[in-house]
Amino acid sequence: MSDAEFMRRAIALADERMRAGEGGPFGAVIAKDGRIVGEGWNRVIGTSDPTAHAEIVAIRDACARLGTFDLSGATIYTSCEPCPMCLGGILWARLDRMCYAANRADAAEIGFDDDAFYVEVAKPVDARALPATRILADEARAVFAAWFAKPDRVEY
Repeated sequence: MSDAEFMRRAIALADERMRAGEGGPFGAVIAKDGRIVGEGWNRVIGTSDPTAHAEIVAIRDACARLGTFDLSGATIYTSCEPCPMCLGGILWARLDRMCYAANRADAAEIGFDDDAFYVEVAKPVDARALPATRILADEARAVFAAWFAKPDRVEY
């Protein structure tokens, strides 16, 4: 399949599942070695889970199907430029490439916060709208040190 064919599938998922009332108009497909290994659509409404964005659902599906947390060698096709959360998931999953259709400005025009969240994430922690207080850093770093010293740790 071509990039356009994979993207058409992502867009079709967005349309089908949005019309079914499962969530917003977003779909995603993950392909590896010329075949679809994961699919997702926005499931926020249907699952009452604000993290159930199309890209995250597709990553979870691909990882479950492939039995791995590392999607190196794969490409994600998403009907809209990912929000910061989804971009983070894409980076953590180690996907090699991303193709998107609509962008964050298009999403903002229909009422989605993606662009505003990009602006917020770019600010220093103490300048963000969400108050954040750092506490017990030494205790948390002690757990980090224990993990780093663990001879059988699995890095990701």
